[in-house]
Amino acid sequence: MSIAEPRAMIQARSTDALSLPEPGLKPADLIARSQAMIPALRARQAETEAAGRLLETTNQEFLDAGFYRIVQPRRFGGYEFDLTTYVRVMMEIARGCPSSAWVLALVSGHPIMLADFAERAQIEAYGEHGDYRCPSVGSPLPVKREQGGFRVSGGWDYTSGCDVSTHVMVSGLIPEGDSFGARLMLVDRKDFTITDNWRMIGMQGTGSRRVVLDDIFIPEYRTAPMTMWQAPGKGAVHANPMYNGRKGSFFLIELGAVIVGTAKGALDLYEEICRTKKMRFPPKVLLSESHEFQQYYGDAQSKLDAAEALMLQVTKQYVDACTADPLTGGSFSEETDRRLFAVGQEACRLAWDALEIIFATAGTSIGSRDSMLARIYRDASVQKTHFVQQHSRTTVNAARLHFGLSPLTPF
Repeated sequence: MSIAEPRAMIQARSTDALSLPEPGLKPADLIARSQAMIPALRARQAETEAAGRLLETTNQEFLDAGFYRIVQPRRFGGYEFDLTTYVRVMMEIARGCPSSAWVLALVSGHPIMLADFAERAQIEAYGEHGDYRCPSVGSPLPVKREQGGFRVSGGWDYTSGCDVSTHVMVSGLIPEGDSFGARLMLVDRKDFTITDNWRMIGMQGTGSRRVVLDDIFIPEYRTAPMTMWQAPGKGAVHANPMYNGRKGSFFLIELGAVIVGTAKGALDLYEEICRTKKMRFPPKVLLSESHEFQQYYGDAQSKLDAAEALMLQVTKQYVDACTADPLTGGSFSEETDRRLFAVGQEACRLAWDALEIIFATAGTSIGSRDSMLARIYRDASVQKTHFVQQHSRTTVNAARLHFGLSPLTPF
């Protein structure tokens, strides 16, 4: 939809809900669909990595399954299911292909971020059919203020899923008196280009490339404050509390679901090895019959069970915090947000600990270039570099807030 759409049409669509692709769809249906996709996603891992992006075939399957609409508002053609359903689906997709799941999680989770934008911006973004896929990128760049909006030029790296997106959210530094404020800016697909600068040892299939804007005007209503640790202001568009809380710990939930699912996929492969491979030394029994490998498998499994349970509990606590006040976040304090963030990081660390056990004991042959376990291990190594996974920074800042001090860093 054009940003110049007549106001009368905007007002008419502000009350009419878009139709659902599958009105009778249930959360259990989506979870079952994600589990059924695991074999096909595994079979495409190498192709996805080589392509350096989410495959069109996979993207279409995600569209057909309804995955991009899991937490999309019902009013805008989404299913508006609970966040626990979202997390469970992302975990299952990551068991099949971590790169594909990373794209899906960030793109399908971002209706939560779009909820902070003005109603008109949301109406335009979802359009006539509710087809909205939008990654976001940080590292704000200076932009120029003009009448009614901002003039934007620049490039933003690490835009996971930009190849299959309908929009992108870039971040700008806005002049505000003697200082600057950071804002997210909603950009249509026709207004940005993609530079292929994503060359990584892992997570190559995410297509986390640079998006470039060249002298694009962004109306002010299509911007929103970057509220990673802030409570949103009044004037919420949606009544559902999950759209109106702080966004910091939700960002960790998005990525954490993929990380836990990635390690669960490795455990699946490890079980195959244990059931089919024999010990080298007498007695030559299956690894699954060896006390040593029963210990390895049990240790990895228990860590992953704990990681999954912890991630689901963080998700529940996040929604509980949002529910305190659907408009402002209420008692959902910055300290609570950072503490939930830190607990989510602990879930990720448990998952990676399990993966270390698996990779170290599965045998040297799984380190070969074309090994699926080696690919998963490379993927996990790159996952660890993401800025949201710097645990010591998070815990220090949470403690400082607890003692009434300001955080040392914004993340």
